[in-house]
Amino acid sequence: MKILVTGGAGYIGSHTCVELLNAGYEVVVVDNLMNSKQESLERVREITGKEVLFYQVDLLDKEALFDVFAKHSIEAVIHFAGLKAVGESVSLPTKYYHNNITGTLNLCEVMEEFGVDRMVFSSSATVYGLQECVPFHEELSLQATNPYGRTKLMIEEILQDLYVSNNNRSIALLRYFNPVGAHSSGLIGEDPNGIPNNLFPYITQVAVGKLGKLNVFGGDYPTHDGTGVRDYIHVVDLANGHLKALEQVLNTTGVNAYNLGTGNGYSVLDMVHSFEKATGKKIPYQVTERRPGDIAISYADPSKAKKELGWEAVKGIDEICEDSWRWQSQNPNGYDTRLERQVTK
Repeated sequence: MKILVTGGAGYIGSHTCVELLNAGYEVVVVDNLMNSKQESLERVREITGKEVLFYQVDLLDKEALFDVFAKHSIEAVIHFAGLKAVGESVSLPTKYYHNNITGTLNLCEVMEEFGVDRMVFSSSATVYGLQECVPFHEELSLQATNPYGRTKLMIEEILQDLYVSNNNRSIALLRYFNPVGAHSSGLIGEDPNGIPNNLFPYITQVAVGKLGKLNVFGGDYPTHDGTGVRDYIHVVDLANGHLKALEQVLNTTGVNAYNLGTGNGYSVLDMVHSFEKATGKKIPYQVTERRPGDIAISYADPSKAKKELGWEAVKGIDEICEDSWRWQSQNPNGYDTRLERQVTK
């Protein structure tokens, strides 16, 4: 059974490809490589011993996307592709709206032309916005506070409307919280372009000496230490959540939203101290101004996913820190490391 993975060369996408291949699925990846490296898929092949079919295609190029569908009998789509930096979305909202929404519309139109009506969509906890209480559950009113989150919310609404127009569709909306960690092999992990937007690659790049110190955005939030509280979920747990959602959409119809998180909230400084304890590496940091669009506290109520998908997170903070450090220490320059070794041979 062939599964199309958009954005499959990215951080979460590559880990999901590993789990898909290990579960016996055939995987076709489309990715424009704007925020990812093709080397990640070479390493997916190394981990699994299985082939990944790759096409460098941007979802804004509808004709190229059509050609991929024409070459393969796609049964379902896992849709990761999109721009994802909250701060950048505040500065460049039209870029985010155009890329994320237009790209998804193109994908949906091509899927419809080929009769593919099964999708797992990579949504985000940012669709919840500011809430008066935590943890966040799926029945809360949605009120994204930044353009990135609003693109996810708009796409969720588009997919709901598509189901209304055709009740044979089956769509899972996965609202996940803060993906961290790396594959236990150390072969794949998070490799952002430039200075990281997310906490853990920032921490690990400081630890490996690539960056001087960690910038902690906001020290005056109403939390136990003044820094933002988030639900940090191991990327392999997250990838397995996509497998469970895929199993559901292949065998049911309807649209369902699921939180993928641990149900526990940790502050930025909690995570810094946990990393230091797990690895023995000191992380210098400075507290700076809050980032536009960020909220104080966000963590999941994951009970619906456990009940309906049979999924729950199993990896803890120590494993997150150890796997993150294994990836970064073995690949100080991310996916360029192996390429540099090949050049020097």
